[in-house]
Formats: sequence, C-alpha cells, structure tokens
Amino acid sequence: MTHIGACFCGAIEIAVEGEPEVMGYCHCRSCRSWSGGPVNAFSLWKPEAVKVTKGADKVVTYHKTEVSYRKSCSVCGGHLMTDHPPLGLVDVFAASIPTLDYRPGVHVNYQETVLPMKDGLPKFKDFPADFGGSGETIAE
Repeated sequence: MTHIGACFCGAIEIAVEGEPEVMGYCHCRSCRSWSGGPVNAFSLWKPEAVKVTKGADKVVTYHKTEVSYRKSCSVCGGHLMTDHPPLGLVDVFAASIPTLDYRPGVHVNYQETVLPMKDGLPKFKDFPADFGGSGETIAE
C-alpha cells in the first residue's frame, strides 16, 4: 500500500510504501520543540520506502546533531520527516500521512515527558536496547 502525504501548503508531497517499521510517541525536548507539541507522533520507515514525489527542490534540511536530519518545506515551513542515520530509518510525521492507520506501539524518551500518557504501551526511559538505548522502561 502507498500513502501520500504533504507539507502544510502542499508544495511538497511524499509517498511511503508498505508498512512502517514502528510507530509511537517521542517525548524528547528536541522533538517537542520541533513539532510544536507536547509529544511527537512518529512512524519510522526504511529509507527506500520513502520518496519525495513533488517539490524536492523545496525540501530544506536542518540538523542540530548527527542523529537527526529534520526536513521541512522552504515555502510554508511545514515539517515533513526526519532522517535518523544511526538507526537507518526515516521518521515521517504521522500527521503528515492522512491515510496511515496510526497504531502506536511504544513511547521513547519518556523520562523527558511533559504530557504523561496512560495507554498501556511500553514507556522507555530513552530508547529500546535494539535502538541504542538503555532498554529501561518507566512505569505509567
């Protein structure tokens, strides 16, 4: 299945193919600041599953650290996705893909939360061990 998403103004369109590797919520300060919300809903995809299908010349990239290359639209400033080279995955903001059946399975960086969520999902202090984190969880 292919899902089509876009930036806020529609100048850039992206297509994601298949299913994401994982979906969840990130509570880190960087994601909160970037997304402009108390939590960021992510969907992580293999890079080959994500394509810019319109407006590639309008995609701008900002990276504060080597962990996250954040991509947005040079026209409207709308956020699109974040490349995570150490993980070998691309976070396409769940809100940017209107037809995606968003089914979160995990919370990451929960030690930094400003919006506690009681949903029964695992709450990792930082990241799962297979993503380079401690693997330590925090109780709801």
